[in-house]
Amino acid sequence: MSGLLALLDDVAGIAKVAAASVDDVVAAAGKAGAKTAGVIIDDAAVTPKYVQGFAPARELPIIWRIARGSIFNKIILLLPVALLLANFAPWLITPLLMLGGSYLCFEGAEKIFHLLFPHGSHVIDEDMKVKDPGHLEEQKVKGAIKTDFILSAEIMTIALAAIEAPNIWMQAATLAVVGLGVTLAVYGSVALIVKMDDVGLFLARNAPTPIGRGLGRGLVKAMPVVMKVLSIVGTAAMLWVGGSIIIHGLEVLGFGWLGHQIHDMAYAAGHAVSAQWEGAVEWISKATMDGIFGLAWGFVLIPIATKVVAPILSRKSETH
Repeated sequence: MSGLLALLDDVAGIAKVAAASVDDVVAAAGKAGAKTAGVIIDDAAVTPKYVQGFAPARELPIIWRIARGSIFNKIILLLPVALLLANFAPWLITPLLMLGGSYLCFEGAEKIFHLLFPHGSHVIDEDMKVKDPGHLEEQKVKGAIKTDFILSAEIMTIALAAIEAPNIWMQAATLAVVGLGVTLAVYGSVALIVKMDDVGLFLARNAPTPIGRGLGRGLVKAMPVVMKVLSIVGTAAMLWVGGSIIIHGLEVLGFGWLGHQIHDMAYAAGHAVSAQWEGAVEWISKATMDGIFGLAWGFVLIPIATKVVAPILSRKSETH
């Protein structure tokens, strides 16, 4: 009996340690997740555009496919790489982050360039010619997962930098919790956003009260505007996040002049208003300047990406 009691005591002790570890993981995940808020906003704002133009019945399946790809990106591909880099090649993290930030700047600047100087895409033109929605959906999902990979890499790297874990296993567990939590939050929100017009239509037709039917009609009318606003927010967030990553990376590499100038100007702007608005104005000023830098850097990258990188990649794909 004494042996059994001793065993139960040991089991209870192990359970307490396990519970404490879970609490530590959840707490660390919450702290790390908060650090990635900017990229999460970017991700949530960018994704709805990938289901625009498809039949309502295809919206949730497309989001689910992108969400599965996002989980695969974070847990299977990025988590092991992030842990290896953090423990064996930490000096590589900043250049890789800057590479991802450059991609975000390019994506955002290319959208604005297309708005200012409309130009056709041969891929979309071919899809429209053959009227193949299945192929177009495949291309959209692949594009979304590719963009998600960059955003997920930023999320996982930023989260990893914020984790204060005693060992690699705690780091892995915390990153896994962050990855799954962010994916659920982002794509759950996206699913609600893209189906809100269907909810409005249902209410407009079936709500038992005039107020409910009016709310439904209001949702149906508002959603096109909401989607347009989200598209603008997504582009702005790409430039803001990408620009801030590049500027911070330059500071880490010893080129801090630009970052210090932006910080000083934002600080001056914050102190030019009343104390209650100081923090907000300083943050908005810094985010705006980061975004302007991101846009300028993206414009620099457009000819490099379209005239140099794209032809090389297309040649390689043709040879394969």
